[in-house]
Amino acid sequence: MKICSGDIIVIQDADLEYDPSDWGTMYELVGVRSVADVVYGSRFYGKPHRSLYYHHYLGNRFISVLFDMLYNQTLTDIEVCYKMFTRAVLHSLNVTSNDFGIEVQISAQIALNRNWRIYETGIRYYGRTYQEGKKINWKDGLKALLYLIKFRIWPGNETKGKYRVTE
Repeated sequence: MKICSGDIIVIQDADLEYDPSDWGTMYELVGVRSVADVVYGSRFYGKPHRSLYYHHYLGNRFISVLFDMLYNQTLTDIEVCYKMFTRAVLHSLNVTSNDFGIEVQISAQIALNRNWRIYETGIRYYGRTYQEGKKINWKDGLKALLYLIKFRIWPGNETKGKYRVTE
């Protein structure tokens, strides 16, 4: 994120579990209509998605509901690695996580800012099995729960990390 040069930034995994054709809907909200500063993709909003592991779904829903309660939001899928946001949002972030905790940290900082207009839209999801290369596991879910609490109780704590995203 340090080397991003555009006015609008997209975070997407390189494994193509998320369909880049969904950028159009996201861009419409951020770049064309300018009604959103941040758009989250959601694997749970009616678009085609591969049905995989129930425990992953349950864990994600639990983490998302807890996030919503702690940060006063209504996001359905904070663990999604599919976000679009403006350069101004990028400059407000101070990312120090170097694992799947980045999802919670970015979301916490956006939510706690209280100035960003946050939207969510359905995306296509072509999830992989562990045999196909999926890497996330239950330990990452436990870490996400700890990050939810850490970034809510000590929101300034993440500013003591490795780098600040700035121009």
